[in-house]
Formats: sequence, structure tokens, C-alpha cells
Amino acid sequence: MSTYNVTVSGISPTTTETHLHDFFSFCGKIASIDHKGTEAAVNFEKPSAAKTALMLNGGSLDGATLTVTSDTVHPDEPEDSKDEHIDQTDKPRAGIAAEYLAKGYTLSDSILQQAIEMDKQRGISKKFLSYFNSLDTGIGSRALGPDKTISGKLQETLAAATQQAKTVDEQKGVSKTAHEYYTKALGSPFGKKVFEFYTSTSKQVLDIHEEAKRIHSTHKATTTHPETPVTAEKTA
Repeated sequence: MSTYNVTVSGISPTTTETHLHDFFSFCGKIASIDHKGTEAAVNFEKPSAAKTALMLNGGSLDGATLTVTSDTVHPDEPEDSKDEHIDQTDKPRAGIAAEYLAKGYTLSDSILQQAIEMDKQRGISKKFLSYFNSLDTGIGSRALGPDKTISGKLQETLAAATQQAKTVDEQKGVSKTAHEYYTKALGSPFGKKVFEFYTSTSKQVLDIHEEAKRIHSTHKATTTHPETPVTAEKTA
């Protein structure tokens, strides 16, 4: 199987391969990591994942500033695939950046701006747009009744809607955590902002910070012991 790699240097001596895997897995599925000392080669299954990883040049891990480079120009995958599976690489880069911040990793505003520009150049994946819109229409209709949308209902109706729609994350290949976050967020008071964040390329760095706060708050409220990368440098 072909893999697509990036070279990472400036790694902290305390950083383990597990730390690297946790950090770069937000970009997409990792085939392998070749880690030696302060350098590593991270090999991804998809070229778009490697392209996203390059966006992280200058990011912080374990107190060290990473340099992420590649000798290859990694393209995005074409959108003519009939596979309905949605994975990490289908998400907007701004959404991936927000997930990093929500987990406590440090990304500079210049990196966040780069994520925004990448989304503007690529556009939002048709596959992801179709999935995200289905949450508001398809799931709402099946769970709440004809012509109903999740974002059009009050927060108290979401428990029933989410419970009846749990199979969707399995069908689409989206993680249970992400699926439940999207579903609940769409029906919250800030649902319109969340919908616009994931379906529009028109956003600013502040919007990514705000989405990161929403993700963090939602996960904190629904997880007894929220997982945080204790070895990673935290945001202020």
C-alpha cells in the first residue's frame, strides 16, 4: 500500500511515538511512524492527510516547536468516489484545527489562518457537506417527524433524536463522539453558528477559537473524566 509521508523535526526528547501518533492522527489515518531522536517520518494512508499535517509546521508538542516538511506535493483526493464513508480527511481543515485546540494543543493564529485558506482553496468536501446536512434534515425527519430538523427543535428534544439516530455514525463511518457532538450542537442555542462553521469557508481565526471552546465544553459536560494530552503544551 502506498503511503504519504511528512518529515517532522525539532521533536522534544520527551516525546514518544505515542505522543506523535496522538498529535498527527487528527490529520487522518497513520500507516506508520519512523521515530528516531528529535526527528520522525509520519506516513499517512491518504495524501490529503499528509497535506493537512504540513499545515502544522510551527505547532507545539511537549513544549517543542515542530518543523513539518515534505519533499512531495500532496494533493487532495478527487471527490468522484462513490464510497459514502466519512473520515477525518473529509472534514474542513478549520474544523480539524478546532479539534486540536479543544484537546489543548497549541497552534498559532498563523496556522489557523492557513487552515482557513486551505478550506477556501479546496472548498468544503461534498461528501462532508452531504453528511452534515443530513444530520439537520434526514436525522431530524426520521427521529422527530416529517419536515423536522434537529436545529429547529428545542434542546430537550435532542436526547430522543440522538438516541434514535445512533446508527448513523456507524453507517457513515464517523466516530461516535463526533456524530454526537454535531447532533447536539446543531440543536443548541449556537446551532446556526456551528452549522455555518462546518458548511462555509467564510470564517476568521476567532471562529476557530470559538468552535474549539464549544467542542471542549460539550465534551467536558458529557465525559466524566475528559481526556487531555497532559504532555502537550496547553493553550492559554
